[in-house]
Amino acid sequence: MGGACSRKRNVLDEDDLRRSGRFSKTGSSKWLLFSLPRCSTDVTVRRQGKCPSLMELCVAKIREDIKKYSSFSMLPRDISQQIFNELVESHGLTDVSLAAFQDCALQDIHLGEYPGVKDSWLSTVSSQGQSLLSLDISCSDVTDSGLSLLKNCHNVQCLKCNYCDQISDYGLSHISGLSNLTSLSLKKSNAITAEGMRVFTNLINLVNLDLEKCLKIHGGLKYLKDLKKLESLNIRYCNCITDEDMEPLSGLSNLKELQMSCCKVTDAGIAHLKGLYKIAHLNLEGCPVTAACLDIISGFGSLIFLNLSRCGISDDGSESFSGLQKLKVLNLGFNNISDACLVHLKDLINLESLNLDSCKIGDEGMLNLKGLLRLKCLELSDTEVGSNGLSHLSGLCNLESINLSFTSVTDGGLRKLSGLTSIKSLNLDARQITDAGLTAITSLTGLTHLDLFGARITDLGTNCFRYFKNLQSLEVCGGSITDAGVKNIKDLKSLTLLNLSQNCNLTDKTLELISGLTALASLNVSNSRITNAGLQHLKPLKNLRSLTLESCKVTATEIKKLQLAALPNLISVRPE
Repeated sequence: MGGACSRKRNVLDEDDLRRSGRFSKTGSSKWLLFSLPRCSTDVTVRRQGKCPSLMELCVAKIREDIKKYSSFSMLPRDISQQIFNELVESHGLTDVSLAAFQDCALQDIHLGEYPGVKDSWLSTVSSQGQSLLSLDISCSDVTDSGLSLLKNCHNVQCLKCNYCDQISDYGLSHISGLSNLTSLSLKKSNAITAEGMRVFTNLINLVNLDLEKCLKIHGGLKYLKDLKKLESLNIRYCNCITDEDMEPLSGLSNLKELQMSCCKVTDAGIAHLKGLYKIAHLNLEGCPVTAACLDIISGFGSLIFLNLSRCGISDDGSESFSGLQKLKVLNLGFNNISDACLVHLKDLINLESLNLDSCKIGDEGMLNLKGLLRLKCLELSDTEVGSNGLSHLSGLCNLESINLSFTSVTDGGLRKLSGLTSIKSLNLDARQITDAGLTAITSLTGLTHLDLFGARITDLGTNCFRYFKNLQSLEVCGGSITDAGVKNIKDLKSLTLLNLSQNCNLTDKTLELISGLTALASLNVSNSRITNAGLQHLKPLKNLRSLTLESCKVTATEIKKLQLAALPNLISVRPE
């Protein structure tokens, strides 16, 4: 790798000094000051409430007067880089202002999802030459022609071209000489085919490769077989990938992460991977594999993450789970497994997260989880687990998140959770949960997320909310709460999400009561008696980004007026 590629970032080298001429680091700062008024009171600085640094003042002023500058090439790279980043973040970069960064030796150009990026912009990008180390042009209109301009940027290490519909095999051919690439991302590049992947044979330093949703790459993975440094490969949602494509991966001995959700790989394909001993992260969600593949997977001694959700896993063959001793995360959701499978999980003492969503497990199976003392997250939604099963979980003192939605757990069962004071997230979507159930969990004072969708909560039950002062997310939908109950919510100052939909007796008074919850980013009060007149109470909620008031007596016109007049961050509105 070249010297420019291996140097530390943001350190000036001789090239910088030559390019800067007589302007040293100190000199360039003085140059910036000449453009500033002696006392600038109209410069907006991001760090509100703190004294801005000299550099922040300079960059803010340049952003404000960007039309006055035709070139920043005389500045040291660290300063021009900061100005560029500021323009991108503030959406102040245009065709004209971009030209001022010609030959600035920028190292990082991150334009992912930035509007208006096209081939002509790549001319300025390519002018950074061997200084360029990282480029993101995701979701742009760049074509094969634009990509050809990068051929002289030999030191690029990271390139992201996600969702670039106009880049094809021909465009890929232009990056075949970028042998210093360590990370390449081409998500949903539907014009790329197996033949175009031939260029990967030259990218021998690749460590991370992302081909998610590339639907025409069947047969192309053979060009990866010599990429011995590859550690991460993402081919999620590539439904063209079959067992045949797995064989070339067998020699990638450094592979640590393999994402294959919704591919057509079966147990036979997994057999090709048996030599990948360093695999730590394996995602097979939605693949047509069965428990038979566990014979191979159990040999991955470094495996800590395994996702087998929506596969064909059953109790038959599940005894091989017991060999995955280092596993920390296991997702078995939406499989045909029962309590008999859980017997083989009881020795996985390193498990921190277990997902059993929609599996046929019940109270008896919970007995096998009582020894998993490191468990932090447990997903039991839509299972046959009831109140009796929760008694087996009472010793899981590290449990932080548990989902009991659509189970048969009752108010009485919740008392068995009262000692698990580490719980931060609790989902209780169930009609059988009432005010009494809330009273049973008031000891869980560390709760940050509470979901009571469909629970029969009344104003009396809301008195319990005063115990949950750390709540950031609260959903109490379909209950019997009135404005009187909302009085017990108005002091939860940490709330960023509040969903009170389908409490049909709520009125404009509710909006007045919650007007002090200034941290709110998402608010849903649908199917209530709120009117246009009540919208004025939302004006203090400057952080609000999502507002849902469907089936209320409000109009889209009045909501739009509120958005324009007082809620600048509001981007999602219902009704529109």
